[in-house]
Amino acid sequence: MSVREFARSHWTFLGLVAIVATVALAFFLILWTMPPRTVVMATGPEGSAYHEIGKRYQAILARSGVRLQLVSTSGTLENLALLRDRYSRVTVALAQGGITSEGESPQIESLGTVFYEPLWTFYRRGMRGQGLSALHGLRVSIGPEGGGSRALSLELLKRSGIDVNGLQLFAYSPQEASAKLLSGEIDAALMLISWDAPVVRSLLADGRVELASFPDTDAYVALYPFLTKVMVPAGVGDIVKHLPSSNEILLATKASLVVRNDTHSAIQYLLLNTARQIHSGPSVFRRAGEFPAAEAIDVPLSNEASQFYRSGRPFLQNYLPFWMASLVARLLVIIIPIVGLIYPLLRFFPVLYDWTMRRRISRLYGELRFLEDELEIGSASRDLGGALARLDRLEHQANHLRVPEAYASMQYMLRHHIGLVRDRLTAARHSSGNATPFPAQAQRSLRIEHQG
Repeated sequence: MSVREFARSHWTFLGLVAIVATVALAFFLILWTMPPRTVVMATGPEGSAYHEIGKRYQAILARSGVRLQLVSTSGTLENLALLRDRYSRVTVALAQGGITSEGESPQIESLGTVFYEPLWTFYRRGMRGQGLSALHGLRVSIGPEGGGSRALSLELLKRSGIDVNGLQLFAYSPQEASAKLLSGEIDAALMLISWDAPVVRSLLADGRVELASFPDTDAYVALYPFLTKVMVPAGVGDIVKHLPSSNEILLATKASLVVRNDTHSAIQYLLLNTARQIHSGPSVFRRAGEFPAAEAIDVPLSNEASQFYRSGRPFLQNYLPFWMASLVARLLVIIIPIVGLIYPLLRFFPVLYDWTMRRRISRLYGELRFLEDELEIGSASRDLGGALARLDRLEHQANHLRVPEAYASMQYMLRHHIGLVRDRLTAARHSSGNATPFPAQAQRSLRIEHQG
């Protein structure tokens, strides 16, 4: 085996060891950074539309091996508070638009809007008036503390110039408000809730209550960009009874699917794909494919959401199960740059190793060459004892030089040339300082070896 072949094989082995160690480390890092198997989602009160939608997310995510744990809350305000609290374990939630801002919630990002939430105003039949001013003196439920319905109702009442102190306000959930409205314990109920909520369907089909249009909707939409005008068609509650009896115009917000900004990217893509399955169908207020939408109402879209709306979910998730796609994706991200770095090094290391070994021998050749030059000019002849001592040290270094077997021939040649110089110094000593000419063949061989 030649010297270069030995160097190449030696470093190839070391390179393979380095690759194996790198791959092992990469797998450790991959496993350490894999998506969590349990995700916590804040929804809303038990039985609310948010909570029922959360159950649908839970069922779909379970098919991918992700356990979605639902946390019942009072509504949007509590959902956002839990997301801002890094100790709450909540990483995803549904949130009503117009409640927070990027400055108030820098830890939160949006995955887009997912459905409309109209602000329904139901009255007991016969008590319906025009506008919010008709609520004066009535017993009105505007939703529980911490809920989006209460926050929006109070804001709109204030904007309409209504003194809330003149109202009898109650903090009932939609289910409680419906029951008390039908029993006559309250006169009206404002509830911010999606069309899919059973309580809305029930009230629309019940002849004991009426649905009122919201006045001046265009003005409110202009003042509150997060609001949208929607129409409830006549008869959509019950076609036979023609309930409601006329088209009603309502204000609606858009609910968003929001996450903490440190939520694993693979989980975000899984949530986005789930949102597309749940919310993309047509409904009373939306066209097919309208949701989920790349809209950032209160907080900015996450990078993953922006990428999803531009080009869909990651390529591997189209062909592999979720966990396998996550593993392969992270493997490619880590391994490809490492292999790209190691491959050139594997080509360079044999050359570097060969140069290093030759350099250790040629350094001694340089010292021998320096001693030879002194013999040529006669300075070493004046101190033959010192020259021989230097040669002894040089020979000692050559004898104890540790080099691989493939470089042994170079070491033996060095020791041979040291012997030739020693013979010359000895001859010069015996001839009382007259240096014996260095054999031409040996001198040429020494020069060639030194230059190599």
